[in-house]
Amino acid sequence: MTTAPILDFLNRFTAALGIASAVDVEETGDGPRLNLSGQEAELLVRHRGEPLKALQHVVDMAFGRSLGEDRRVFVDALEYRKGKDVELRRMAKFLAEKAKQTGVDQQLGPLNPYERRLVHLAVAEVPGVATESIGDAFTKTVLISLRK
Repeated sequence: MTTAPILDFLNRFTAALGIASAVDVEETGDGPRLNLSGQEAELLVRHRGEPLKALQHVVDMAFGRSLGEDRRVFVDALEYRKGKDVELRRMAKFLAEKAKQTGVDQQLGPLNPYERRLVHLAVAEVPGVATESIGDAFTKTVLISLRK
């Protein structure tokens, strides 16, 4: 599938909001990353990125299944999520090292499924520790502990 229908949707979405925003597409191994740019795109990252999360959810519902099992569409604005993803990976590795050094379990969360996946992948790069998602809601906590 091409990103054209998603780009069309995002362009109509920003027009309906009355904001001028360009959409840049970056192809990654996990799927296309669409980043809205321009001064007015700041509207999407207000309130800790909640509007951006809502837009991501709508795009997932509308286009997510069309890319195949292992690929997904990432919607970002002003590279806000990209920065948050880097920050989350760093924190996960830091807590993994802390668990390894102290033997004390560490927790990170609550996190949505996308954020939990980032944590599990980052911690997998640290030998001797393991992760487990705990909780029964959409947002769960990731427990980082010594590998048994």
